[in-house]
Amino acid sequence: MTSTQGQTGAPATPLERAIVEEAAKKSALVWVRGSEGPDRALWHVWHEGAVCVVGDGPGEQPLTGLGRADGARATATVTVTVRSKDKGGRLVSFEAAVTELPAGSGEWAAAVAELKGKRLNAPDSETITERWARECRVLRLTPAGGPAPLPDGSLAAAPPATPATTRRAAPGALPKLLLRGRGRR
Repeated sequence: MTSTQGQTGAPATPLERAIVEEAAKKSALVWVRGSEGPDRALWHVWHEGAVCVVGDGPGEQPLTGLGRADGARATATVTVTVRSKDKGGRLVSFEAAVTELPAGSGEWAAAVAELKGKRLNAPDSETITERWARECRVLRLTPAGGPAPLPDGSLAAAPPATPATTRRAAPGALPKLLLRGRGRR
């Protein structure tokens, strides 16, 4: 299952596949943009040619925009952005086909074995696989083509409008007033 040709992209070259794989293996987080909502930061593992994530259960990361938790079919494709582990900047972005792995299948068991090792601070580490099978979804995000070109400009979004203000400057005499009481002790 290491093919990266998909509906949305041209076949990836071996170099492009290697770039996506190395970036995803070394990063602890990926940013995923689905059909709804903003980009979402998700912890993941790279397993057998794809990014694997688990979520939508109690105490797990939400998989908003990657299909509904009621068993409806997952979104056909998403955009995955891999960030640098040390600096946090964008390394590579790519389109990915989303597949929900059926609980208990061989693919699910292999992905969950990898995910279990990366799950930090799990309250039930001994029974986590059973809980994931009952309450969570495991998704496989398979690259569908090569990396997207890096943007030319900034992708920073303007902050939302708010009535909040910043703190005003302190009056000039305030430091003297505060320090005056300390000198008499």
